[in-house]
Amino acid sequence: MRDLTDPAARAEGVDPEAGLKEPIFENLEIPEDFGPVTIVVDDHKVKRFAFTQDDYRPWHFGDSPFGHRIGQAGLLTNDLVQLFTTKYAASRTVGLHTEEQLWFRSPVRVGEQVTLRGRYVEAYERRGQGYVVMEAEAHGEDGRTLVRHRGVEILRTVPGEVAGRGSGGGSGPRVTGEIDESRPYAVTATGGVEPGTPLRPLEKVITQEQASVFSRTGEYVRNIHSDLDVARAAGLAIPIVQGQQQCCLILDLLTGFFGPAWLTDGWIRCKFVQPVAVFEPPRGRRRGHCGCCARTRPSARTPTPAPA
Repeated sequence: MRDLTDPAARAEGVDPEAGLKEPIFENLEIPEDFGPVTIVVDDHKVKRFAFTQDDYRPWHFGDSPFGHRIGQAGLLTNDLVQLFTTKYAASRTVGLHTEEQLWFRSPVRVGEQVTLRGRYVEAYERRGQGYVVMEAEAHGEDGRTLVRHRGVEILRTVPGEVAGRGSGGGSGPRVTGEIDESRPYAVTATGGVEPGTPLRPLEKVITQEQASVFSRTGEYVRNIHSDLDVARAAGLAIPIVQGQQQCCLILDLLTGFFGPAWLTDGWIRCKFVQPVAVFEPPRGRRRGHCGCCARTRPSARTPTPAPA
């Protein structure tokens, strides 16, 4: 299969969520293991992801700097985030992704069979909300590490009441998306790029169709990203874009900026501090704003260039 579940099994009356745990803080087990799950990175999976992100870089449809066709940087990341739904009912999950870290070690080859494993490693309460921390990895069929994930999520909440109030704890600076307008945009990573230099903006609008497909509507999962009724029951006026989908937009930008090295030695840490609604236009169609990540707090170190 290319997904965590087989949607075609629904025709035979199989409900993949039957018997799974209610996704609430009280049901957590720490530690709790997920997987191994084996999926195939086929042509459809790559094309589907390209649609959700509007990411049609030639590397994913023909040859690449690695000598073969490869998947997008973010292609497997939502599978890793969603591993918990192998034990918790996906369509009864009403949570918020608050932080995401990813470490890239090797690009995935199209046609490759990959193995996913994850674990809940920590749970805590803050500001009346229950948080859980997941760590997970994807490995290629030859055993090499492709990408590592560490994410933080509020497992059950009312998004309309929580979203937008900012990250909890800490007194550090808040990121607004504003940049130093006196600096020119950096287009590609070079040794002369100074810390704090703004990257050339990447502006995209995520439609409902894109958000729904990214958030597993093809597996008949209903959630605050794919279903209007579920979103409104959670206090939202309209579905919101999944945090991981926003992160993947930033990965598209960083792949273009760092080049092939991003897929072998890249690291990103995002904090999601405001929701993005489907159809919402970029905040900044002006200099001084990065449209795709105006509501996230990304940081990335310059990867070591990949061997020629």
